[in-house]
Amino acid sequence: MNKQTFQTQLKNELEHLRAEGVTSPHVLHNVLTDTIMKNLSGNWKESKKNHLAKRRACYFSMEFLIGRSVYNNLLCLGIYKETEKIFSECGFSLADLEATEDAALGNGGLGRLAACFLDSAATLNLPLDGYGIRYKYGLFKQKIENGFQTEEADNWTKYGDSWSVRHDEDAVEISFSDQKVLAVPYDIPVIGYELDNIGTLRLWQSEAFEDFDFKLFNDQKYIEANRERILAEDISRVLYPNDDTRDGKKLRLKQQYFFCSASLNDIIKKHKRVHGDIKTLCDYVTIQLNDTHPVISVPELIRLLTVNEGMTYDEAFAQAKKIFNYTNHTIMPEALEKWDVDLIRELLPEIYNIIFMINENFMADMYKSDIKPENIEKMKIIKGSQVHMANMATYCSSYVNGVAQIHTEILKASTLHEWYEVYPERFQNKTNGITQRRWLALCNQELSELITELLGSSSWVTDLSELRKLTSYADDSAVISRFLDIKKTKKKQLADFILNREGISIDADSIFDIQIKRLHEYKRQLLNAFSILYIYFGIKDGSIKNFTPTTFLFGAKSAPGYRRAKAIIKFINEIAAMIEKDDEVNSLIKVVFVSNYNVSYAEKLIAAAEVSEQISTAGTEASGTGNMKLMANGAVTLGTLDGANIEIVEEAGAENNYIFGATVEELEKIMPEYSSRKLAASNEKIRRVIETLVDGTFSDGGSGDFRELYTSLLDGASWHTPDNYYLLGDLESYVEAKLRCNSDYRDSAAFGRKMWLNMCNSGKFSSDRTIADYAENIWKIK
Repeated sequence: MNKQTFQTQLKNELEHLRAEGVTSPHVLHNVLTDTIMKNLSGNWKESKKNHLAKRRACYFSMEFLIGRSVYNNLLCLGIYKETEKIFSECGFSLADLEATEDAALGNGGLGRLAACFLDSAATLNLPLDGYGIRYKYGLFKQKIENGFQTEEADNWTKYGDSWSVRHDEDAVEISFSDQKVLAVPYDIPVIGYELDNIGTLRLWQSEAFEDFDFKLFNDQKYIEANRERILAEDISRVLYPNDDTRDGKKLRLKQQYFFCSASLNDIIKKHKRVHGDIKTLCDYVTIQLNDTHPVISVPELIRLLTVNEGMTYDEAFAQAKKIFNYTNHTIMPEALEKWDVDLIRELLPEIYNIIFMINENFMADMYKSDIKPENIEKMKIIKGSQVHMANMATYCSSYVNGVAQIHTEILKASTLHEWYEVYPERFQNKTNGITQRRWLALCNQELSELITELLGSSSWVTDLSELRKLTSYADDSAVISRFLDIKKTKKKQLADFILNREGISIDADSIFDIQIKRLHEYKRQLLNAFSILYIYFGIKDGSIKNFTPTTFLFGAKSAPGYRRAKAIIKFINEIAAMIEKDDEVNSLIKVVFVSNYNVSYAEKLIAAAEVSEQISTAGTEASGTGNMKLMANGAVTLGTLDGANIEIVEEAGAENNYIFGATVEELEKIMPEYSSRKLAASNEKIRRVIETLVDGTFSDGGSGDFRELYTSLLDGASWHTPDNYYLLGDLESYVEAKLRCNSDYRDSAAFGRKMWLNMCNSGKFSSDRTIADYAENIWKIK
């Protein structure tokens, strides 16, 4: 875009607003966005044309956790400083736009990864476009009331959505057995860093064909008059609606089919327009399935190619196997998506018939290859009364990948072992990554300026491996001092933000120990809470001395129907309140659970963090990406040998991080004989901590949820063994590592050196590296 033209137009618009006395950040945001969109429209149109002209990749995901777009887009366009100056000259502040949209169209790492991937592909000038759902409310807004999580709708488009462009001409009719809706696309530009290339994220919104029945309204049947509109809009109303009833499951299946069918129709339409011959579709299009949510695409593509395009079933199936690739994000069998046969048959009868045929193909292939019957039984797509989506994805894809070295090895050795034995050539590893544009250059501009100064250029913004050159400064006391000063600045900024937003005062001179991620039992926020109690009791009884003051910061949202996760949030807040009232300890320990953790909050927390809590049970976290963001900003990792933590330690050195806990191999031997009750009975300190759940120390508001947590750890439940994530077993190893880290912090120069070396060795974890690997070895795009 022509920067001078943009600056002139923006200044004129802002001066007009100033003359009219307009100060609303939402109006300012929309004026800025509209000006940008006008100036990049030509490049965007040309980029779309270029993507379609050659082989391209399409990324199908239920989530795209975009976050706030405005600052990142200014950075990538190379106009951040100029825009900041123009705002200031016109009497406004660019920082005021923090009050605007934060598109929470994802739940956590899965959706943020998808957003990072699109950013990297645009910056690498690769033809990758995203397809998903334009949720009206996205993920909920979280409030903490009396220590409990409460939820309210997040109407992120309330003041408009000027980054999106609606395309009615590309609307698609989607049919279910009980309903027909219109899928209307909205395109969002994904701007390559200081490049002309602009990728596209196409999000589908569900609408009714007739959204208002005037006759019914005139007959005073007001609700019935809007019924079709309400039911249609429900499909794209919220991310992951509660599915503990059949209606909830039906809505989730509708969501998945809705966006997959619309996206495939769009891809076919564009391919035919540009290339003509539908039989060359697999030569020009490859589709990455981000987890199992979009796997319904496989039978839907076959249906579209047979019913609409006249292919035989065998031709369509051959196309599908060449087009699709599958990224697995979990090794836990219970998390691998399954759909009841009768639900698919009821809602999508044609799709079920095709799934049945795919299963028959699979059976024939396996018996021809003399695969053991017991293995075939494990691998079947239709098994009993359920369709196993991971099995269908693995069978019908060209490639299957894990997202960290250990995760991929576990897939091959356990979760998808039988598949690996049959198709070893399909399996690849693609360790996740994060975009350094948002997660370092943007969120930590002070550190970015130091990096650029020391390297002599800003080339690291598109090649994060350049940071390794800075390892030579690890023993330069002047550089480490400047680095620590920057960290202190970011800590003060975070402390001010938390005071303003949460009304909580934290000490910027304390250690900032941060655990920020989706709330789930396997991520073990409860273990962190137990460790804080363990240390608290140790300080009280004198067994722990010389404890360096620490602020323990948590950020997480629980799924609204996830009872245990919500109980853990309440438990953490009870601990925070107890310590705050205890004058013997509150100068040493502060616990803060921030509310409504999202992308923009993460940018502040990550830049300020000194200790990165990555404490999932070994063998449960596929990769993690928060660990990479925190590492790139100079935090040390306090964690288990799980997911990408292993590779972080390989890159930065075990001596510069704090690793604890049982390994995957050790847990295989421990868990069959493990008794959490025996451990608690024989260890007074562990028992003292866990009994706070039931001894009246804390209140769960009469819900009984703390007692349920207690019994789940000691007695288990119908669906799991006692302490199945090994919290109590890892607790003392964890506390020892935490105290060692706490003690080491007192030598600021030595600890600063550890932090510096983590930042310097974070280059591997750029999503640019990940996407270049996908492009070359899976997608075959240039």
